[in-house]
Amino acid sequence: MTTIGIIGSGNIGSQLAHAFTRVGHDIVIANSRGPETLEGLVAEVTEQARTAGSAATATAGTVEQAAQAGDLVVVTIPLKAVTDIPAYLLEGRIVIDTNNYYVERDGQIAELDDESITTSELVARHFSGARVVKAFNHIPATEITEHAQAPGTEGRRALAVYGDDAAAVEQVSGLIEAIGFDVVNGGGLADSWRIQRDTPGYIPHFTADELREKLAEATRPPAA
Repeated sequence: MTTIGIIGSGNIGSQLAHAFTRVGHDIVIANSRGPETLEGLVAEVTEQARTAGSAATATAGTVEQAAQAGDLVVVTIPLKAVTDIPAYLLEGRIVIDTNNYYVERDGQIAELDDESITTSELVARHFSGARVVKAFNHIPATEITEHAQAPGTEGRRALAVYGDDAAAVEQVSGLIEAIGFDVVNGGGLADSWRIQRDTPGYIPHFTADELREKLAEATRPPAA
């Protein structure tokens, strides 16, 4: 059992809290509004963990507490808010980045508009002392728990991971396998554009072989 920090309690963060605790990981979850706003979610996550036979705990904390709760931290907040988290808080940790770029939410970001950088490279540049792994950005949030299946299940859904640190990618891949999905390692963060929004692999349910095909089909305009 390990403790996983989750910064962001929205759709993805709350579903990951359920998924992680069901397989025995304690979680500390935070949002921008304060721990007192998470009491209902924490109670729900704990109850469902017990129903699943898990003794894992869910705790509401501050962003600082979630960031430093364990060696692995999920950052699942709007891209525009990532730089609000002090980089030193995640120094030396594995950071799972779930982000996609939405202009209507995040505002114009020139480097993303001209495809000269990926969202995860942008996140990794801010958290320069962390080991960033891209994951969970191409599955609807509720399907993180609804589509989980045991290893070897025919048609089991696959999720893509990208990262520049092999050990970090391996650890995140093991976590994804544990919560119910096959894993496709797509390469480094520079290649993570292959699973960004509006690409062939984004959103639908694919097996590992199907997802590999979709990643290969993705095209990207040359950087300006």
